[in-house]
Amino acid sequence: MAGSRFEYVRKYEISDVAIPNTYLIVRIDGKGFHKFSAAHGFQKPNDIDALELMNEAARQVMTEFKGHITLAFGESDEYSFLIDRASTLKLITHIVSLFTAAYVMNWDKYMKRPLTAIPSFDGRAVIYPSPKEIRDYFSWRQADTHINNLYNTVFWALVHAGQSEREAHETLKGTVSSDKHEILFSRFGINYDSIPEFFRKGTTLVWAVKPQTADQPARSNPRKELRTLHVDIIGDDFWTQTEGVNAPPMNDSLPYWEQPSRLNGNGLGANILSQFG
Repeated sequence: MAGSRFEYVRKYEISDVAIPNTYLIVRIDGKGFHKFSAAHGFQKPNDIDALELMNEAARQVMTEFKGHITLAFGESDEYSFLIDRASTLKLITHIVSLFTAAYVMNWDKYMKRPLTAIPSFDGRAVIYPSPKEIRDYFSWRQADTHINNLYNTVFWALVHAGQSEREAHETLKGTVSSDKHEILFSRFGINYDSIPEFFRKGTTLVWAVKPQTADQPARSNPRKELRTLHVDIIGDDFWTQTEGVNAPPMNDSLPYWEQPSRLNGNGLGANILSQFG
């Protein structure tokens, strides 16, 4: 009841306002997903349907928060969202709940087996002071994608070839990146660089200006479309302004994860950090 004698308890609530003039990233992670993925028979090392389901849930979060979330990056069972300006920390609960609901709602669209357990995600907010830390954060997550995917690719190749999971861990103990590349190529004939970029580079979601046709009137506030990318965001190409960043046309002979529109993101991150204000 408003104005009741019990209202004093509100003073114990933690302020939900982030520090002004800072960057806010909300990262969500699957809880108990090792057990969840095993229960639903996810393919190893990568289940492309499960990964695209994660992407779809993230796209729905991006759409719901259009104008507030400018960039997202996902790998495995996690997703990171960049809030374009300091905002309320209540966004954590909203993003996590919306992501989870979208994951469940879209399960049948992407997965070939029924949902038999409840998926759950947790979330955290981290505040960063400058664009440098933001770039370094997303570089860190993409580097983590590469490290994890390389290990898992070799690990599951060994398991599928007959080793137990314990034996595969022992085989890989103390190995460096070059050793893992060598194992893949010499034992299994796999060139790691030929593995889909979807797996090696994760997924980046970004709003991009939608191209206008010649017969459309010029707009002072161009429409934007949400792009799904599997590109390098550690180097400068994604973050450097360039001409001709429109999505390439569809190629019907290619699967969706190898479409040129997903593999070309040069310049799409150029305005993201400068939009903060």
